[in-house]
Amino acid sequence: MTNVTNRSKINRVLLLGCATLMLSLVACGKYSKANRFEYGGMVFPGSAKAVRGDRKSFVATAGPASASLDGAVAAARYQGIKYCIDYLGTSDIDWQVGPDTPPEQLMIESDKVTFRGSCTE
Repeated sequence: MTNVTNRSKINRVLLLGCATLMLSLVACGKYSKANRFEYGGMVFPGSAKAVRGDRKSFVATAGPASASLDGAVAAARYQGIKYCIDYLGTSDIDWQVGPDTPPEQLMIESDKVTFRGSCTE
């Protein structure tokens, strides 16, 4: 009877471990997809962060610009819009450097395009 009880305990621990692992994998996949933008069959990871002291202002980056400048620009734009919707509930942006900036004037560093903007209400 002790063998059956031990097996039952082991099965419960294994089941709990598998469930925890699956939830972790789902959470990781969900998080990484939120910061990725697909363009022309390629993936352009990016992010957007608030400017210190001004939640409406942000800096958005995406790349690799060397793979496709158009893709990196679209991904950085996406990150900016996503930032404004998530934090202020609007998709209206006043771009200081953004998708309408001529390509030769874009800020590209470490193979990433960098945009600056402010969410407007």
